[in-house]
Order: sequence, then structure tokens, then C-alpha cells
Amino acid sequence: MLQQKLNPRAETSDLGDRMKYEISVRSLCEFTAKQGDLDRRFTPGPSAEEGITGHGTVTSRRASHYQPEVTLTGNYKQLHVRGRADGFDPIENQLEEIKTFRGDLSTMPDNHRRLHWAQVRIYGWLLCQKLELPRIGLALVYFDIVSKEETLLSESHEAATLERYFEDQCERFLSWAEQEVAHRTTRNRALTALRFPHSSFRQGQRQLAEAVYRAARDGRCLIAQAPTGIGKTIGTLFPLLKACPSQELDKIFFLTAKTSGRGLALDALKLIKEGEAALPLRVLELTARDKACEHPEKACHGESCPLARGFYDRLPKARAAALKTGPTNGGNAECAGVLDKSSLRAIAREHQVCPYYLAQELVRWCDVIVGDYNHYFDLNATLYGLTIANQWHVSILVDEAHNLLDRARMMYTAELDQTDFKKMRRSAPVALKKGLDRVNRCWNELNKEQATAYEVYPAVSDKFLMALQQAIFAITGYLTENPNGISEELQRFYFDALHFSRMGELFDRHSLFDLTKIVGDDGKFPENNRIHSVLCLRNVIPAPFLTKHFAAAKSIVLFSATLSPTHFYKDMLGLPVNVAAIEVQSPFKSEQLSVRVVSNISTRYRHRNASVSPIVDLISGQYAKEPGNYLAFFSSFDYMQSVVLLFKSRYPDIPLWQQTRGMDEAEQDQFIACFMPTGQGIGFAVLGGSFAEGIDLPGKRLRGAFIATLGLPQVNPVNEQIRRRMEAIFHAGYEYAYFFPGMQKIVQAAGRVIRTQLDEGVIYLIDDRFTQVDVLRLLPRWWKVERNKAKGAG
Repeated sequence: MLQQKLNPRAETSDLGDRMKYEISVRSLCEFTAKQGDLDRRFTPGPSAEEGITGHGTVTSRRASHYQPEVTLTGNYKQLHVRGRADGFDPIENQLEEIKTFRGDLSTMPDNHRRLHWAQVRIYGWLLCQKLELPRIGLALVYFDIVSKEETLLSESHEAATLERYFEDQCERFLSWAEQEVAHRTTRNRALTALRFPHSSFRQGQRQLAEAVYRAARDGRCLIAQAPTGIGKTIGTLFPLLKACPSQELDKIFFLTAKTSGRGLALDALKLIKEGEAALPLRVLELTARDKACEHPEKACHGESCPLARGFYDRLPKARAAALKTGPTNGGNAECAGVLDKSSLRAIAREHQVCPYYLAQELVRWCDVIVGDYNHYFDLNATLYGLTIANQWHVSILVDEAHNLLDRARMMYTAELDQTDFKKMRRSAPVALKKGLDRVNRCWNELNKEQATAYEVYPAVSDKFLMALQQAIFAITGYLTENPNGISEELQRFYFDALHFSRMGELFDRHSLFDLTKIVGDDGKFPENNRIHSVLCLRNVIPAPFLTKHFAAAKSIVLFSATLSPTHFYKDMLGLPVNVAAIEVQSPFKSEQLSVRVVSNISTRYRHRNASVSPIVDLISGQYAKEPGNYLAFFSSFDYMQSVVLLFKSRYPDIPLWQQTRGMDEAEQDQFIACFMPTGQGIGFAVLGGSFAEGIDLPGKRLRGAFIATLGLPQVNPVNEQIRRRMEAIFHAGYEYAYFFPGMQKIVQAAGRVIRTQLDEGVIYLIDDRFTQVDVLRLLPRWWKVERNKAKGAG
């Protein structure tokens, strides 16, 4: 059985007898000492770098005998508490905890101050225990990163008093720790015995599952190219769950690019749980803040939002309710423990807490987290930050991993639009005018120096960056004094400027700095003093940013139907040197799919007008021969619209529906709903868009697809600069910038047709370039490609 292959070292002993629960001082205090309101109003506190610098400044002022960064540990029953105090003066017998801040210290919320005192008191006891001190002085040192001044609050305690305080905090956490140890033990036993939820594996699914298990066992990164329709989601989740006990995994992160991917993962996990009696597996779905917020019109603090008021006082009961092992909130026993968006919302409503921040809290206590790429790979990613801070052993599954390249580029790209900037500047507070005017002057100088519409520069102007940083500093000070008195436009510019400044500091060969002038409605540039432009720090190769995120995971699996060629994704994503790669055998037969290359039609830009008529006749001819539902993909909305208009006039009786720009989720669902099993018609869509991947239309819901393009990105100044950068670094400019991304879109779109081993269909690849050897090499191996000609084409 696969279970034996996947878990050869399964143990049946009770791990709870030898497990201690390890927790940091900070995490312990956040659990036991956090009280009062949730307050997420924007107050520009110190950045991580400023905090580190501030700590260094304070410790550098101390005497030579001062001991910075004192590592401390202690035990209480089965709790092991660890931490690192900021500094200790053995002559003064004083332990210090340093906190950096900006603005008015008196405005710091009381619950923050209580949390800080809790931390330093626990550190105090751990040091008394370590050095056998009968008494110790404790100090909170608040360091203003602007004025560089220190505010010291101190108190003195007997060791016995601190010991009682430490034990009290531990006792508050102990029952929870015992519950967590018991959960971990029971979870690992159940996962060791876990059986595949289906009677057998699909062809290729077993090969995928065993490769994922080996990657987890060996602590490696795996690229798995597996055809659409074999059940990749459950084929990757199941073996990784099996690996949890032997590999001592704390958590699994299942990361997706789209909402539909999260839904498939949650469905697979529910199926796994339904197949096992009361499987103690906690599953959490993370959603975006704007989609989870119950009061979007209110600010996120206790004075405005009722769910933020007293949040930490109500959190313990909400947390306990969410993690109950039995059915909750009307759910069924089989799916208890699956905390998707709807169930989280129900629990949050019952306990009157914010559902978004409840989910953020529950990350610490759940076994499988289903979320978006940005939750782990972004510059300030929550899951990555918690993994580092808590030293978790995590394994990561990256669903539809071909999307990670473009998404990561977006994460590490920063843009400033001068039109938005000038609009904000007109209404900005008087106190900020001087700094913003300086930014505008430097920006206008860049505009004047550039004669063309688009230009790439070797680096960002130091003068502009300095002006931007000075404006950021001024806005920071203003926001500190006026947290509730700023416009939405100013706050948006502030965040954009911070990101731009940060990416400017990290600028290197992995990115481009470009300036694009905005032309007027007449297609001409306005006069110099009215020119607006967009500045962009455009990430091209996200590898240098992603490398550390891959390294933090014990194992990681990237899977998709289109991950060829492997070296392209290795280079672009910065995968580890020891990455393994597999191509999973397809369960489908060539007899299921008729792949026809229409080689006498060119879809090149210069030939598009001539291609419209024969494409219309090709689609209608196939429809007349075999009526049913079809998808027709084009390289752009304009190209698609030309075909649609002629199709309507020439064949008005054939039903059709089309993708439009900016469709919301409801409109997308309506488009997909047109593909009924008994329906007939043509759906027109854009290659690389919402309907070219991630949708499932099995059986008679989709009879075939027409792909009227090679899928190459548009040749434009930006893509040409990307091509040059790829050529300079990888010596494969055309392939990396155009060819490989284009072919990935082709295979994804074609993958909509055959979804199960019972499906049959047809694909028309419309362009003479589909006969080229390099193109054919990147098509799925199980396809049998036929040559075809369209009537009426040149």
C-alpha cells in the first residue's frame, strides 16, 4: 500500500510522554498578558531596520561591562520558555528591555505598556534563576528614533516575587499547552495511520504522491509538472500530511494564486477528513483583509469599530471555540476543524471579534494553512515572518506554480504615478508642502531630461530618492501627530513611497528602473511643465527575493501542468541548488484529444486583419460538424472583438458569450455557467486571462478549444528591455522574455478541454509557427498533433 511506501518509519509510541512545549517569552506574554482593544490605526512606528539601529544606539551608550543580548531559558512543568533579553548591567544589577518608538510616548496604549512589563518581568525571573540573584532591577527603556532620547521606567523586585509572576503566566498558558501537546500527539498518530480517501490512485497520481513524500523526507525542493485532471491537489496534500509525524512538521502551507485554488484545497482537505473518523487536523483559510472585514466603513480601532473594542478580552473564548474538535456553529462532525471563510465569520460573529484578525491569531495553532502566494512570499509576508520568529518546521505546496513568477514580480515592483501624486499634493496639509514640492521639482527634472516616451536608466536618481525620503520623513512625523487627520490619497502615496524607497535600496540587476511619460488624448506630450510620468522599479527576476523564503521551509513542492522547461523556473524563482524535478505520466490517451494545427493562418500582428475571416469560418465549421460548447482564445481583447463582430454578423444563430475587461467574480461565474452539459455555443476569451486556466469544465460542458495565437507577450518597449536583461544574464533573451511564457499560456488554455479519463475533445492551434520543432517540443507528450488547413486562408 502507498501508506507503507510514504511512511516507512512510522512510530506508534506516545510522543506526549517525552514532549515539552517550547514557547518564546514574547509569545507567552502575548497569549497571557494582551488585553483591551485591537488598535490597527496607522501610526508610523519604527521599521525593523530602525528598531535594530535604535537598540544598537542604546547599548552603545552603556558601560563596557554591559552585557547585550542575554540568552535566557527556563522550565515550568512541561513548558520550556526561551528568550533573549536586550541587556543587563551587572554592576547596577539592572535588566533592560529596549523599545523603540516615534512621536508622543504618552499616547502609547496602556495594553502595550502592560505587555512590555510582562516581558521584562519574565526575563527578570529567568536571569535571577540563571545567576542565583535574590533581587533585580528591571527597566523599560523607550528610545525615540527621531530625537535619540531615552525614557527609562524602572522597578525593583525580589526574585521570589518574579518567580511567582513567571509561574502565574505559565499556569495561564499551561492548560493550553497541554491541549496543544495532546493535539499534536493525537494528530501525528492519526496521520501515521491515514489512508488515501479514494479506493485507488489515478494514473500518475501515485507517482506524484511518492515524489512529494520523498521531497519532505529528504528536506528538498521539488518541481512537479503534472497534467491537468489527475488530482494534483489531493495528490500533494495527502503525502505531505503522511510525512508530518516522521519529519516533525509543525505546519503545511498550501499557497494558491486564485480563490478557486483555495476552494479546491479546502475541498480536498474536507474529503480527507471525511474519510477518517474525527481526524484531529486543524485547517485554516486566510483571506484578504478587505474581503474579511465586517465594517469596511469603520477604522480598525476600538474607538471606531465594535469588533476591535475589547478584542483581546474576547479573543480567548473565540480562539477556544474555533479550535474545538467537535462540530461548531451548525457544522458537521466530519468537517469540524476546517476553518474556512464562512465558518470563521460565524465564530467571529458569535464572539464579537474581527474575523480577519481572529484568523491571523489562529495561524499559530492550526496545522494546514490555505492562503495566497503573498501570505508567504511577499516582502512583509505574515506566514514567512511567523515561521522565522517561531522557528517552525514548515513544508509548502505551491499550487499552479507557473503563476508565481508574475505574482512575485508584482510583489517586488514599486511604482509612482505623477498624476496621482499631483492630485494628492494639491490637497496636502501645509506642513508637508515644502517636502512634496521638492519631490515634484526633482520629478519634473527627470521628465525634462527624457526626450522619448519610455526610457530605462541604470539606477534611480540619488537626488530624487533623497527628496522622496525627506518627504517620507515629513509625512511620518505629521502622521504621528495626526493619525486620524489624513486623506486617503496622502496615506496611499505614503505607502507607495515607502515601498518605492525600500525597493530603491534593494535595486540591482534583478530589476529595471524606467520612466514612462503619459501622453495626452491627442497622442502628444503636453508642454514640459504639464508632463506627467510614471516611475517604476520593475522587478524582472524575483529569484534574489524568493531564495530566503524557500530556504526557511523544510521542504517545498511547486506543481503545475506547465513547468517546462525546468531550468527557466529554477533561474527565475531562485530555487535551491538541490531541487528535484519530475514530469508525471499523463493518464490521458492521445485518442481522447484531436490536436489540429492550422498552419495556413498567421496570427502575427501584421496579419491579424486577414486572419479574422478564416478563423470565423473555422470555428463555425467545427461547430456545425460537432455542435457543443467551445472556447476560443485570442491574444488581446481587440483581436477577440474583431472576430466576435464578424462572427455575429455572419452566423447570428450560433450562441456566443465573451469575456470583458475587468470582470468581477459574479460576472466570471456567469460566464462559466454558460457551459452547461446540454448547452451549445462559443465562449470567447483572452489567452492568459481568467478562463484560460483554473476552471474545470469536464464531460460535455466543453467540446473543444480554438487557440488563435502563439501566446507570445506583446513586443513593446518594456518587454524588449526585459528581453535585453534576460539576454545579458541568462543568454536567452527571446526564450525567457517571450517564448517560454507564451507556450505556458498555450498549454494551460488547452488543458481546459480534457479533464477526466472519460472526456473527449478537439483543439485547434491556429498559426503556422505551431509546426516549428521548438514549439512542438513544449507541447504535452501525450498529444498527437495533426496538420490541418483552414478554408479561405492564404
